[in-house]
Amino acid sequence: MNPFPIVAYGAAVLKKKAAPVDLKDPELPALIERMWVTMYASSGVGLAAPQIGRSLRLFVIDGSPFAEDESLSAEEAEELKDFKAVFINPTLIEESGAAWEFNEGCLSIPNIREDVLRKGDIHLRYYDANFELQEGRFSGLPARIIQHEYDHIEGVLFTDHLSPLKKRLLKGRLQNIAKGNVEVDYPMRFPNQIK
Repeated sequence: MNPFPIVAYGAAVLKKKAAPVDLKDPELPALIERMWVTMYASSGVGLAAPQIGRSLRLFVIDGSPFAEDESLSAEEAEELKDFKAVFINPTLIEESGAAWEFNEGCLSIPNIREDVLRKGDIHLRYYDANFELQEGRFSGLPARIIQHEYDHIEGVLFTDHLSPLKKRLLKGRLQNIAKGNVEVDYPMRFPNQIK
């Protein structure tokens, strides 16, 4: 199964609030499977449907690569090692706790990483890989990864959380990504690429 190309910064689908997923769609299991393939092929820890050009409220997460981070406690590393899930039609019920900064990147915005401030705890309702309704509370890095992917289905990118000055400083690099003037080792679609 081939990975989808990742849609690059500048594509309209990345700035649009995504539509609910039809849980009865017979194509849904295959779509989710191909999203896993795409995420792993591009070495991501999360992938939202808008990043493959599909405006759907769906994302997949596998936080296990973060489990190797030596700055984490043994408990945090253990939690991330097994943090793999599908989130269909999620609803963010609450964000709470102290806000903290973490250096984020995005498959749609390659080679740019910036510190983003987010609340530490979230309460989420969603359908899982078995299309069963779940409700859960997440904190720390699992919450962070979910918030980043949830932003994608709301039409928000991590760069939208940056200060106006930081956005201005990144403007040229972001425009180059949209044009395809960037080195990546996974398939991408660039909205402003000149053929």
